[in-house]
Amino acid sequence: MVKSIFVLLGAIGAQACQRDLTFAHGHRHVKRQNTNATFPPALDANEQILINSFDNTSISEWSYYYTHGNHIAGLNKTMAQWTADKWTEYGFTSRLDEYYVFLNYPVSQSLSLTYANGSVHTASLTEDVLEVDDTSSYPDRIPTFHGYSFTGNASAEYVYVGRGQQVDFDRLEALGVELEGKIALAKYGGPFRGLKVKNAQEHGMIGAVIFVDPGDDGNVTEANGIAAYPDGPARNPSSVQRGSVQFLSIYPGDPTTPGYTSKQDSPRADKSGSVPRIPSIPISWVDAQPLLHALNGFGTNGTAVNRTGWVGKIPGATYSTGVGSGARLSMSNIMDETYNPIWNAVGIINGTNEDEVLIIGNHRDAWIVGGAADPNSGSAVLIELAKAFSALSATGWKPLRTIVLASWDAEEYGLVGSTEWVEEYIPWLKTAAISYLNIDVAVAGPIPDFSATPDLHAVATSIMKKVIYPFHGATNHTLYDVWTSISGGEFGVLGSGSDYTSFLHRGIAAIDMGAGPGPNDPVYHYHSNYDSYHWMSTFGDPGFHTHKAFGQYLTLLAYHLVTDPVLALEPADYVPELRTYLTELESTISSAGSSNTTLDLTALTDSIDTFSAAAQDFNALREQALSADDTELLTFVNHKARDFSRGFTSQGGLPGREFFQNLIFAPGLDTGYAPVTYPGITESITFEGNWTAAQEWVGRTAKAIEVAAAILST
Repeated sequence: MVKSIFVLLGAIGAQACQRDLTFAHGHRHVKRQNTNATFPPALDANEQILINSFDNTSISEWSYYYTHGNHIAGLNKTMAQWTADKWTEYGFTSRLDEYYVFLNYPVSQSLSLTYANGSVHTASLTEDVLEVDDTSSYPDRIPTFHGYSFTGNASAEYVYVGRGQQVDFDRLEALGVELEGKIALAKYGGPFRGLKVKNAQEHGMIGAVIFVDPGDDGNVTEANGIAAYPDGPARNPSSVQRGSVQFLSIYPGDPTTPGYTSKQDSPRADKSGSVPRIPSIPISWVDAQPLLHALNGFGTNGTAVNRTGWVGKIPGATYSTGVGSGARLSMSNIMDETYNPIWNAVGIINGTNEDEVLIIGNHRDAWIVGGAADPNSGSAVLIELAKAFSALSATGWKPLRTIVLASWDAEEYGLVGSTEWVEEYIPWLKTAAISYLNIDVAVAGPIPDFSATPDLHAVATSIMKKVIYPFHGATNHTLYDVWTSISGGEFGVLGSGSDYTSFLHRGIAAIDMGAGPGPNDPVYHYHSNYDSYHWMSTFGDPGFHTHKAFGQYLTLLAYHLVTDPVLALEPADYVPELRTYLTELESTISSAGSSNTTLDLTALTDSIDTFSAAAQDFNALREQALSADDTELLTFVNHKARDFSRGFTSQGGLPGREFFQNLIFAPGLDTGYAPVTYPGITESITFEGNWTAAQEWVGRTAKAIEVAAAILST
C-alpha cells in the first residue's frame, strides 16, 4: 500500500509542499515515527457515525453558497447569519459577535508606465471575465487592490527589488542602487506582502507594485505547453493576488486598537506603525511584463544579482534592477477608509466540564466573490462538521468538554475578527481553552500539510490513521500514509498568517491544517477571482472528495479532544522540539558570531532539562490517576496539560511587537508567515546584531520554559 503511494508521488517530487499560502510554514522539525496505518481504518461506533455523516455532495452545496456572494470583510452579515443559523439547525447555540473595526475599500486604482522615449503604456489592473466561470463576471466582483493600503499617488523612476525581503534591499544597496524617492517593483513569494511594502517604505521609496510570477507555479505553466485556466490547469495570465499589506509580524488585528477590543466607542490609536504610509497595488504577470521589459539591460541583471527567488519566468524579462532605464511609473491608489462592523459567527455545545473548552475556527471573509479554497473550503467543512456532531448527539452522546465553533470575519485584512474576539475573551480563554483547531484553506490541492504546537503532535498523528484519503484518484490509503510519504511525518512550526495566531500567542495549543498543490498539480489562483467554485469543482477538488476527508479528520480530532477522559495533549513532546530549536540557535550563533561575541546558553539548556523532568513527573502522575481510576486527580492532571503552555507567554511580548508573547516560536520579523524559533534570542542576533539583548532574551526565554515546567510540577 505505502509503496503504491510512492509511485503516485514520483511525479510530484521533493518540492511537493512548496506553497506561498496562508497555511505555508516550511519550518519543520522532529519526525513522527513512520509506521503504517491499518487499512481499512478500525473505527468505534461513534467514530463511524461521524465519518458516515460526511457527504461530499452537501459539502459542494455549502461551497456553492459561500462562493456566490460578496463576502469581503464587513460586507457579509447575511452570510454570517446564515452560518450561525446552520449551526443552530445542527444543535449548536449560535450567535453573532460584532466588532467595530478600521477597514478600507477600493475606490480607484491606476498604473501607467512612461518609457524613456515618452511613450506610455497603461496597465489594465483587471482580471479577465471568463464565460464558463460565472462569478468572474458578477457586477459586484471585487477590484484588484491591497487591503489596508495607503491612499496616495506616486510618480517616479522604479527599481525591481526581487521579493522585497530585507536581504534583497541589502543586496541592492551593496550594488549601489539608489532607492530613495523611487517606486518598488516586487515579486510575490518569500515574505508576507505587507512586509515588502514596509521594507520599501523604510528605504525611502514612495510606492510599491507587487506582481504574480509564473515561476512560482511549479511545472504547470503555459511555457511548458499546458493550457491556462479555464481551458487547462495553468495560471490564467490575468490573475492578480489581492491581499492585506498590514505589517503582520508587528501586530495583527484592528490596527487602531492594539491590545484591546474594538467596539464602537473604543479609543483609537495611531495606526502608522502597523500599516503602510505609501501606496501599493497588486498586478498580474501580464501587466508586470512590460514593466520588467523596460528595465532589461539596465543596472545589474537578475542572474548577477544572485539572490534567492529574484529571477522568475515571465517571458523576455531579465529581472534587472533597472538603474538608469529612464522609465517611470505613475500610480494612484484611492481607498475609502471607514469604521465598519464585522461579525464573527459563534456556535456552542456545552460540555460536562465547562472549564475545558475546544475552539474550532475558520474565517469566512474573502477578497473576492468566490474564495472556494480560501477560506470557504474550510467554511463548508465546518457546516458539515456541525451536521456530523448533530448526528452523534441524536444517539444521546454529550461532549465531556465544551465545543465552540467560530466563523471569523476580517481575517484577510489582518486576522482582525479572531484577534478582537480573543482580546475580548482572553480571561476566560486563559483559564478554559484546551486547544484551537484551525482549518483556513482546507483544500487548494491534494497535498496534506499540518503545523501544530508539539503537544498536539501525537493525537493529530493518531487521528490521521482513521481517515481514508483520496489522493490522485487512489482511495486505498489513509491520510497518515499520504502525509508521511510526502512530508516524512514532520509537522511544521506555527508562525502566523491565519487565525490560530492570537491563540498561540496567549499560550493555547493550536494546529493549522489544509491541503495544497504540488508542482504538478493545477495552479491555485490565490486571492484571485479564479479561486472560484468553477475552478474548485473542475480542477481543485472535483467531486469535493478531499474536502470530505479533511472534514472527517477535523471532526474526529475534535471528537477525541472533547470526549476522551484523558486530555490528549502531550507536554513531553515539547522536549525534543525545544532541543532541536536549541541546535538551530547554536547554528545561528555560529554563523553570526565572531571572536568578540559570545552567548551563554546555559540557562536555556538547564530550563529545557527542568521542563523535561517536569514532563516525566507529569506523565507519572497521569498514569497514577489512570491506574487508581481517580477522577479528581485526572481532572487535576488534565488542567495541567491544558495550562502549561501559558508559561511560554509569561514574560511579556517580543521587543517592538508586544502582541507576540510566545517565546518559543513567532512569525519572523521579516517573513510575516514563516516562523522563527526562540525569536527573542534569534532576532536580537540576526536583525539587531545586539548580543547584549540576545543574552537578556536567553534569560527571559529560559524563565518562560521554567514557568511552563512549574505549571506541570505544582
